[in-house]
Amino acid sequence: MSMNYKLSALAGKIIAIDGPAGSGKSTTARLLASKIGYTFLDTGAMYRVVAWVALKKGLSVDDGESLEMISRQVEISFEMDGDINRVFLFGKEMTDEIRTPEVTKAVSPVSVHAGVRTALVKRQREMAKNGSVVAEGRDTTSVVFPDADLKIYLDASIEERARRRLLELARKGISTTFEELKREIYDRDKRDSKRENSPLTKTADAVVIDTTSLTIEAQVERIIRLIKARILNA
Repeated sequence: MSMNYKLSALAGKIIAIDGPAGSGKSTTARLLASKIGYTFLDTGAMYRVVAWVALKKGLSVDDGESLEMISRQVEISFEMDGDINRVFLFGKEMTDEIRTPEVTKAVSPVSVHAGVRTALVKRQREMAKNGSVVAEGRDTTSVVFPDADLKIYLDASIEERARRRLLELARKGISTTFEELKREIYDRDKRDSKRENSPLTKTADAVVIDTTSLTIEAQVERIIRLIKARILNA
């Protein structure tokens, strides 16, 4: 199904995709949005921006009050450039800066603070107020958009997720080990699912897709079939 057209039945809907790190949700959500002519809302990138600012300021990831202030003050915007979702902080591109291992390690402890999540969730809802959005993150189906028109939960084995992350970092010239990445992903899963505020969870009405053996293209096609069946009734 080539959905480079915008059907009236599809306009204004919200498709929410959740899942743990490395499940493929960011790439899948971005390509899906491109195919169906939707805006891609990368909620995880917003938390990464806050983490990056905190690191630059030398703040502790435990300083919830300062992190909340950052979350309320930063001006974050997105711009699709082909298949790339460019992230801007006060108009300056931060696409690569927020994807470093240092930011990746900081983003989970930064995101556990209730004040940070409240501030960013408010922004995310404002950005999606007109619909026609594919949103991805860790609480988009449960907290940010509980009434989304279609909810997807992507998952994959820790081994596969670590392998994907290793390849991603290698392409950027960043050296690490498979075992280290497995440990980091395990720890992040534990923090994200056990946190008090907006934990990573599979909602009862979300469709779970195991991406361990699926290509990104196959993941997108699987979701498009769900869109046809559940939104377009085709």
